Order: sequence, then structure tokens, then C-alpha cells
Amino acid sequence: MCGVCGKALAVMEKSSLELHYRSRDVDEWGKFLHTKNKIYTDFDEIRQEIENETERVSGNNKGISDDPIHLKIFSPHVVNLTLVDLPGITKVPVGDQPKDIEIQIRDLILKHISNPNCIILAVTAANTDMATSEALKVAREVDPDGRRTLAVVTKLDLMDAGTDAMDVLMGRVIPVKLGIIGVVNRSQLDINNKKPVADAIRDEHAFLQKRYPSLANRNGTKYLARTLNRLLMHHIRDCLPELKTRINVLAAQYQSLLSSYGEPVEDQSATLLQLITKFATEYCNTIEGTAKYIETTELCGGARICYIFHETFGRTLESVDPLGGLSTIDILTAIRNATGPRPSLFVPEISFELLVKKQVKRLEEPSLRCVELVHEEMQRIIQHCSNYSTQELQRFPKLHEAIVEVVTSLLRKRLPITNEMVHNLVAIELAYINTKHPDFADACGVMNNNIEEQRRNRMRELPAAVPRDKSVSKGPAGPGAVSGEPSASGTDMDSAKVGTNCSLLALCLAGCGLMVTPAAGPQAEQDGTGNWRGMLKKGEEAAGSGPGSPLKGVVNLLDVPVPVARKLSSREQRDCEVIERLIKSYFLIVRKNIQDSVPKAVMHFLVNHVKDSLQSELVGQLYKSGLLNDLLTESEDMAQRRKEAADMLQALQRASQVIAEIRETHLW
Repeated sequence: MCGVCGKALAVMEKSSLELHYRSRDVDEWGKFLHTKNKIYTDFDEIRQEIENETERVSGNNKGISDDPIHLKIFSPHVVNLTLVDLPGITKVPVGDQPKDIEIQIRDLILKHISNPNCIILAVTAANTDMATSEALKVAREVDPDGRRTLAVVTKLDLMDAGTDAMDVLMGRVIPVKLGIIGVVNRSQLDINNKKPVADAIRDEHAFLQKRYPSLANRNGTKYLARTLNRLLMHHIRDCLPELKTRINVLAAQYQSLLSSYGEPVEDQSATLLQLITKFATEYCNTIEGTAKYIETTELCGGARICYIFHETFGRTLESVDPLGGLSTIDILTAIRNATGPRPSLFVPEISFELLVKKQVKRLEEPSLRCVELVHEEMQRIIQHCSNYSTQELQRFPKLHEAIVEVVTSLLRKRLPITNEMVHNLVAIELAYINTKHPDFADACGVMNNNIEEQRRNRMRELPAAVPRDKSVSKGPAGPGAVSGEPSASGTDMDSAKVGTNCSLLALCLAGCGLMVTPAAGPQAEQDGTGNWRGMLKKGEEAAGSGPGSPLKGVVNLLDVPVPVARKLSSREQRDCEVIERLIKSYFLIVRKNIQDSVPKAVMHFLVNHVKDSLQSELVGQLYKSGLLNDLLTESEDMAQRRKEAADMLQALQRASQVIAEIRETHLW
């Protein structure tokens, strides 16, 4: 039965009834939680609102809902008490009720009565067998000692003629530690006729005096209210230490929650400037590693930037092979291209410069990727500050969005500038190949010593040279001179020059991958593999190489030999090895410079610049009189949540005061 409307609720809905004693109030009034601050002075309207809200939440087909109807009654005729009216256990589903309605209702009841701080009212009708009471059965499951279970027997006036509830009320049938109280409620006819509750209580007292005169003063609705109040006070006294601790903990939690919501904005300019300053400070502190809400489970902020510089970027550069993408054929081709039409006596320096620039250029991509990673991390810091360090921004979603947009725009503007600087760092290295670099000069010296040592070893391995012409006399007409032959100072000198020129020509042709021998003839050439490549068809002569032609006997090169199709000579291998060593040595020097200069450039042009100009940028973009009202507009539910938290905090503080004032003399 509902204690306010006096009728059984037609649907399965629980209700919470709070009775507040007001000694100075003359009128009685009530209010619902779902209607906010609306005051009801007519209890007929309260009854109707209970029925309407029940149908709205649970439907009109005997549905069930876990959402309670909260009702507060303020009256000088009640005691301070809170009642939770739970539905009775249904065995058979009716209407649109689910098949497991009994399990759902049972779970709902157990959810509330399992609380060790509540008092259980096990209600049983007097015209049923007490031993089959479902209420007492469920109560004993959670309260086997019966320390907080009070039995209530209703419908005393509906018992069969010749029977009474004396044995039940005396506890002879089923003993209950806290006692058994009998009551007489209004019948359905009384409710339909709108019989006043005061008249019903008066008729109840008369019935008890007539049928149970010896128990009249220990039964009835008024005695039940006083008993519940007394049990509640005793229960509070027993649970006082734990209850007080819980209230203090809840009060601290709601105080912290209320502080996070902030006070209502009075000075908009000061509030906006304070929020901007706090965000900028927390952003910079996160980079420096001094933020209050720094992560402990993963790297964040400045630590991640450091990791990008020295781990991600550093290891990426170290993984770049100085000779990656270069084959021996590429190096040999570059050497040949650098000599032009002239055979080279030495390795051309321009080939080294072209190849080393190509390799240094490969350092630009990981350097730009380093800038991108740092930019992404600084974007991530914005979200970190918004979630942890500046919770006040959640009050003002538009301000939060504006701050994020300003910082994102600032980072976006600095990104191309930083990329350009990193690009210039690589371009600077490409602009001038400093072969006089101390580290490079030392490496070249060591390499030259190795080459010289190898040359000396080869010279020692060669057989002793035979004198070119021992029969030629040293004098103008010595005894060994042959008649008609030129002397050493004349014709022999010219012959030596011709021999030297032939040797240089052979060396040049070898550098080009060609060899000419007398056995080959004018119609063939030999590549590095020893195979002869036919230049002229058999029996043919090249144009202008006929008898008497000045070009007769010269090899005709119809195509350029493909380097990959032959084996490199010892000189070509030696030249390629020299270039490879030089490239590797100089590449390591440049890589070291890039590994040091790129993080410095990123810190100067991106990280430090954003840190230094963040607050001024935010103030310049947002601190404007025309934007104050829009930026400091709270979210729709923020004011409501602040009010609810304040009310809850006030109630907890009042409860703490009441607990502190409780004494034994206050108990009934």
C-alpha cells in the first residue's frame, strides 16, 4: 500500500518517500524529484502525479522499472523518516510482463534490503498463513539474525469471523526479534470515497481497542511510525562510526566535484585570462616534464620528443647505409663520365663529389620525418592538457575548441618553416663538399698509407726488370754501334718517347675497358672478359681503311662496351675501392652533423618558438571583448550538475552535523 495515496499501485514501480518534520510549518506540502522545484499542496494532485509518473516510466501493462519515484513530504504531523516502497513478488506474469518477472522483482528487492544500514519492513496480510510469507523469507536471507527486520501485519479487519491475530501479534507463530505490529489501512471503498487519513487512523484506533484491547497501545499506524523512528535512531547509533566515515568521504568527493565545476563566472575578463594562462603554463610544463598530471604509464610530452630525437631519428640515420643504392658499376660509370673524352691517369675528383652528394641527399627524408613526428607529439600534448590539467575548460566547450584551434594553427604555421630549415641543412651539406675537413683528411691519410703499402708490396712481387737495350753503346760511335742505327741521344730518345706514349695509350684504353694487341688485328677488339668483339665483318674493311688509307689498322668502335658485361680490371677495382672509401668516410661526417643539427633546428624553430609565443598568441586571438560572452558560455548541463552537487554537499554536511549532535537522550 502507498502511504500517501492509500491505494495499491497498479504497476510494478518502486517509490521513495521522504518524511520531513517541520514544527513551524502550518501547511503540509510535497515535491517530486522529477518535477524539480514544483510544490504540491493538494495531496490529490500528488496521488495523481504518482500514477502518471508510474505509467510513464513502467507503462500501463504492469511493467517493471528500477527507476524510483522520489517524493518528499514536509509536515508537522510526521517524523523524519525515509521509506522505499518495493513491489510485491509476482509469481505469474500478467499483461506484458516478461516471463522472468519473479526473478526481476526479487533482484530489485534484494538490491535494496541487502544494504546493512536499512531497516526491513516485512509486510504480511493477516488473512494469510504467516508461515508462507514471502516477505519474511526474503528478509531472513539477508538478515538471518533478525537485527533489522520488523514484521507488519495488515488487513486485521478482513480476517474471517471467529478468528483473530492474537497469536501472530504476540509472536507465538513466528517470532521476530524487533517485534510484530498490526495495522488497519483504508479499504478500496474508503479510497474511492476519499476518506481522510485522519479519520482512517481514528477508526483504526477504535478497531484495535475493540478487538485487541490489551495490544491496542502497541499496534496501529502511529505506533509503527514511532517504532520505525526509534529503530532508525538506534540503528544509526550502532552504525554511527562507519556512517560518519562514509559521510565524510562522500562530502570530500562532492566538494572536489563541485570545485571541478568551478564557481559561476562573475568577472569574464579575469576568468578568460586565467584559463588561457593556465593552459599555456600546463602546455609548457608538459614539454619540460614538470606538469602536475604527467603520465606514469608511458612517455609523454618532452620525454617523447627526446625519444624521437635520440632513439627514433638517431637509429634511423644509423641504419642508412653510406653506400646504399650504389653498385660498383654505378661508381665506375661516374668515374668514366667525369673524365669526358680524355682517359684519366688518376681517379677524377668530380666523380667522388657527384656520388657523395647523391648519398647525402638520402638523409633529407628521415630528417623531415623527424620534424613530422615532433609536430604530431606537440599536437598530442594539446589533448593531454585538455583532459588532465585544465578540467575547468570542460565547463566552456567553445573556449576549449577555440584554444585547440589557436594552438593547432600555431603549430601548422611553424611546420613549413621548420621543414624549410631542415631542408636547408641538407642543402648546405650538398652546397660544399669540404674535403679539407679534419676528420675527412685523417681518413684520407690513413687510406693513402694503405694504398701506398699495397703498391710497395706489389712492386716487391714483380720480377727484376731487364735492361731495355744493352747492345747500344753509350758513346756517339762506340764499338758496339751498328752502322746506320741512331744513337741513344738521337733516334733512341724518340723511340723511348714512342714506347712511353704507347704505354699511356694502352693505360687509357684499359681505363675505358678496351685492350688492343698486335694479334688482334684491325678488325676486332677484346673486352675485359677476354672475348673478342668483331667490329668488322669478315672480309670487309672500314671506310677509309683500304690500301693506302691513313686510317688503315685502327680499330673501328661501332658501339660503346657495356660495363656489366665484363670483368673489371685491377685498376678499375682499385679506383672503385678508393671512391667507396672516400664516400663512406665523408658520408659519416655529414650524417654526424645532420644528427646533431636537425634536433637543434626543430627545438629552435618549432618547440621553443611555440613555447615562447603560445600565451601571447592565445591572448591575441581570444582575449577580445566581443568574444567573452560566447567563449565563456557554459555547457547546458553544467549549471544543473553544479547545483545538484552543491545540494548534495549541503545535505551531507547537515547529516554530519546531525550525527555529531546525536545523544542517547534523543532516542525514543
